[in-house]
Amino acid sequence: MKLLHILAAGIGAICLACAGCGYHTAGHADALPQNVNTIAIPAFVNHTQTYKIEQRLTQAVVHEMLTRTHYQVINSNDGSADAVLHGDVLSTYIAPLTYDSQTGRASSVLVTVSMSVSLKDKRGKVLYQNPSYLFREQYQVSRDPSSFFEEDSPAFQRLSREFARTLVANIVEGF
Repeated sequence: MKLLHILAAGIGAICLACAGCGYHTAGHADALPQNVNTIAIPAFVNHTQTYKIEQRLTQAVVHEMLTRTHYQVINSNDGSADAVLHGDVLSTYIAPLTYDSQTGRASSVLVTVSMSVSLKDKRGKVLYQNPSYLFREQYQVSRDPSSFFEEDSPAFQRLSREFARTLVANIVEGF
């Protein structure tokens, strides 16, 4: 009986020790300082020839920040925000992934976008930074030329949404 009490006490001690180990449910952590309530997200800078990719990425990040966090988002960097999120689109690549054996034409294409992002507070202190985001999205090329439409635009949209989800989760959860 005494052994049972010692065993129960030991299990209880282990449970108490594990209760404060720092684990949290995803999406509920807040890695930014308490004084950050407003985040400026000016348009990302496009260093590529891809038309309006910076606009798509910026819009996706703003939408994700507004829908998933409690932060107020503004688009100007006039110094009124508690933090500023800067983004640079460093490169975009569109490359054939598979080919149609009958026509020799590409049947699927891979879109790759490389970005750099940093979030700094008013004093310039880096709150979050990732200089090497890399996202890929694949799309199928239509075989029928009469129904052909450019699929790269929807692929960039999907890529932008996935980038925004990942970026906001990384910032908010501190990864």
